[in-house]
Parts: sequence; structure tokens; C-alpha cells
Amino acid sequence: MPNDRIADAIARQWDADIVPRLVEYVRIPAKSPHFDPAWEANGHIERVIRLAEAWVLAQPVRGLKVEIVRLPGRTPVLVFEVPATGVADDGRTVLLYGHLDKQPEMIGWREGFGPWEPLIEDGKLYGRGAADDGYAVFAALTKM
Repeated sequence: MPNDRIADAIARQWDADIVPRLVEYVRIPAKSPHFDPAWEANGHIERVIRLAEAWVLAQPVRGLKVEIVRLPGRTPVLVFEVPATGVADDGRTVLLYGHLDKQPEMIGWREGFGPWEPLIEDGKLYGRGAADDGYAVFAALTKM
């Protein structure tokens, strides 16, 4: 497939499927446990990991395995595995990492913008976490 068609298909998928999930993600104040000691009781990290898990499970990826790993007192980790296919199946592993927790609200947001209120302006999504790895799960699994 020519590069311009691939780029167009990816852009359509991001706009139609991924950006709406990122908008949902921005709305959830899933602050890092360092900034939200009651993170478990508050449930925001649980909400974002479930949001990511639901999107991953909906992807048409052959052989996809998905698991949320939980350890006492630690934030959950979403692990998904996709087996290699074709000539790439040489036993090596590729690990991609991202995180779903966010930094605190901070101050200095421009009028009309806020940390938990997503806003799209000039094709850019603004809100806490949108550009700080909240997209990683989507980028890692976007399929053409």
C-alpha cells in the first residue's frame, strides 16, 4: 500500500476511534499515587486502565492476549501480547512501555482550557495526560 494511503488510513483511525478515547481519558483525574495517596479508593486509575483494556480488547489483532496485572499496594499494569508472524518470528521480544497515571493539575491553564476538560484546538488535544503517554497504548497497537 502506498505511504500516502497508509497515512490517510491511520489518520482516519486516530480521528474516528482513538481521539474520542483520549478525550475520555483526559476527563479522568488519574493522578500518580505520589500526588493522590488515596488513588485506590478514588478509583480513577482503575477507570483509565479499564478504558485502555476495553479499547485493546476491541482491536482485531490475531492472537492478542490481554491481562491486567495487580500487585497489592501497586497501580495495576495492562499487559498485552501479540505473537510474531511470518519471518519476524525469530524468538525475540519487543517491549513497549507507557503509563496511564498523570501529573497533578498545576496552575496556569489558558482561559477555556483545563487539566480534566479536554479541548481540541487547531487539531491538537489539550488536557492532562493527552501528550504524556496516555496515547501509548493506542500507538502501540494501532493496526493497518
